[in-house]
Amino acid sequence: MTRAEELNQIQREQNEACECALKKTALQPVFGDGNPDAKIVFIGEAPGKKEDEEGRPFIGAAGKFLAEMLAEIGMKREDIYITNIVKYRPPDNRDPEEHEKHECAPWLHAELNFIKPDVIVFLGRHSMTHFLPGLVISEAHGKLVHRKIPNIATEYFFPLYHPAAALYNGGMRETLMGDFKKIPKVLEKVKETKK
Repeated sequence: MTRAEELNQIQREQNEACECALKKTALQPVFGDGNPDAKIVFIGEAPGKKEDEEGRPFIGAAGKFLAEMLAEIGMKREDIYITNIVKYRPPDNRDPEEHEKHECAPWLHAELNFIKPDVIVFLGRHSMTHFLPGLVISEAHGKLVHRKIPNIATEYFFPLYHPAAALYNGGMRETLMGDFKKIPKVLEKVKETKK
C-alpha cells in the first residue's frame, strides 16, 4: 500500500467514525488533498459550496489565489497537503462552531500525525485558535510559532490570513502575499533547527 493509499484509508475510517453534526447537512465529506509526504500542511476552516459539490478542498476563488501564491514561491499544489479544520460544509457557509471543530479534531489530528509535516500553516483564525488559543490573527500572522501541542508531532506553526478574507480586501491581500513569501525561509529555518 502506498502512503497516498494509507492516507486515503485513514480519511475513510475517520469519516465513518466522525460524529460532526455537519455531516447531516453537507453533500459529502471533503478529504484533505495533496502530498502525503509534504513538508508543509495548510489548514483552512471549512469547505465551501464548490468544495462540498466536488469533494476537494480549496478549489474555488480562494483556492485559485492560494495556487497563485504557491507559484510565486516556486511550489505547486502537488508539493503540499491542504485540509480544513472541519471536513463538512457548514450551512450557508457560516463559520464552523467550536463543537464542530472539536468533533472533527480526531480526523485532522490523524492526518497531521500521518504526514508529520515540518510546518503547519494556518489559513485564518479558525484553524489557528484551535491549536493556539489565545493568539489573535492580526498580531500572529506571518510569525513562526514554536509550540509543543499534546498528540501533535509537528511543533512549528505559521499563521496567515485566510485567502478568502484577503481576496476582497486590498490591504489584507498585500499582507498575506508578503507573509506567504516568507514560507521558503520558514521551511529552511525549521529544517536547520531540526538537524
